[in-house]
Amino acid sequence: MRLAWFSPWPPDRSGIAGRSADVAPRLAARGHAIDVLVDERRLPAARGRSADDPQPGQLRVLGAHEFVWRVERGQYDLPVYQMGNSRLHEYIWPYLLRWPGLTVLHDARLHHARARALLSQRRPDAYRAEFAWSHPDAAVEAAELAIAGFGGAYYYQWPMVRGVLEASRLVATHAPDALDDEDLPAGSAPVEHLTLGEGETTRAAAAPDARQTRRHAAGLAVDHVVLGVFGALSPHRRIEPILRAFAGIHAAVPETRLVLAGTVDPALELDTVIQSLGLAAAVLVVGEPDEATFDAWIAAVDVSLNLRWPTSREVSGPWLRAMAAGRPSIIVDLQQNARYPTLDPRTWTRHPSSAAPVPAAPIAVAVDILDEEHSLRGAMLRLAVDAKLRQAIGEAAGAYWESHHTIGHMVADYERAIARAMQTSPRAGSLPPFLTPDPLAPVATLLDGFGPVPAERLRVLHDRGSRS
Repeated sequence: MRLAWFSPWPPDRSGIAGRSADVAPRLAARGHAIDVLVDERRLPAARGRSADDPQPGQLRVLGAHEFVWRVERGQYDLPVYQMGNSRLHEYIWPYLLRWPGLTVLHDARLHHARARALLSQRRPDAYRAEFAWSHPDAAVEAAELAIAGFGGAYYYQWPMVRGVLEASRLVATHAPDALDDEDLPAGSAPVEHLTLGEGETTRAAAAPDARQTRRHAAGLAVDHVVLGVFGALSPHRRIEPILRAFAGIHAAVPETRLVLAGTVDPALELDTVIQSLGLAAAVLVVGEPDEATFDAWIAAVDVSLNLRWPTSREVSGPWLRAMAAGRPSIIVDLQQNARYPTLDPRTWTRHPSSAAPVPAAPIAVAVDILDEEHSLRGAMLRLAVDAKLRQAIGEAAGAYWESHHTIGHMVADYERAIARAMQTSPRAGSLPPFLTPDPLAPVATLLDGFGPVPAERLRVLHDRGSRS
């Protein structure tokens, strides 16, 4: 297939950019022709250098503005949109809503990104209209919170994904249970599960000699039990509850250490919190590590902490890397994690919410967010002192990653999703007018000062622009 691949792309430091860079070249190697279409405001990209069609086995990185005239010339069979809940995907919206394709929802909640895309353009009426259309059961006044500048956790209650679901041929999510039934309006695109593959470089870093080298370089002794948090160090990764729990664990088990690796959110006042808990000597902060250092630290710890709340119902990349390294993890018991076999730290038996097959060995410990402080302390303490349990969970996690989450699994799922999207006809006329504005309107506004211009003349100008 000739694919127009809309995605953040390295050197953007984004998990989605990294996964696109993993899978797109492998799809090209299988014979697909791929143009990666990026945000030219962020990344330098070729533009207008060649009118050639993409060729089988070829991958080109182009500016997204190339797409309109190339698709008009019939150069693409299918657009593939990589969508997440961040500003890095803002440039994709106009294309997604105009040209139906395969949309990969890395986050099943897009409210933060969609609100910013509309309100940063000073389009409050468009935001009000889309909010009301996306969430007809919500009070219309709720939209005024965002318009007044009050962002926050409430955004997660209203996902703002209806536009994606009705504009796409096919939608894919990384968690089978990421979308609720009420998220799926009648007549929306079919939804597929698409494996997230990540962790092959981390698995290599988990070799015993590499692991010991990293620990020794950081001054960690052989008997230290090291817990780690990986990724952006922000409140939604539960950093403060983790630090409070660790203070109690460290007092009981002095040989424990905690590694925090990732970009620090200034709102956390992390240094102040660490000092106030008396943990300066037991906590190591690794700010903004590069990919190799990030992998090395995941492989070096004994327990990985992957707590996220609130959540966009994403699958955690750092958690998959911890699995690949054979490390036990502590996660939050969430809807998108229900298919994974996990233990409940209140009973140390199979988690009652787990929908995984009963014989499956547990690959993580899942805490109830409503019992966070108590369950987190219990999970951290047990894993800190029980080496056999750490080993059993870690081995099961590594085996689970091998059978479910390699890049090879992800590539195979993309092949299946692309084939199904090509067999699915776009739905015509399902989007409301505020999502499909007249492309001639800006030209008409510009020409107002020159007197009336016949509509047919505007159409000729538009058609010529499309072909040029």
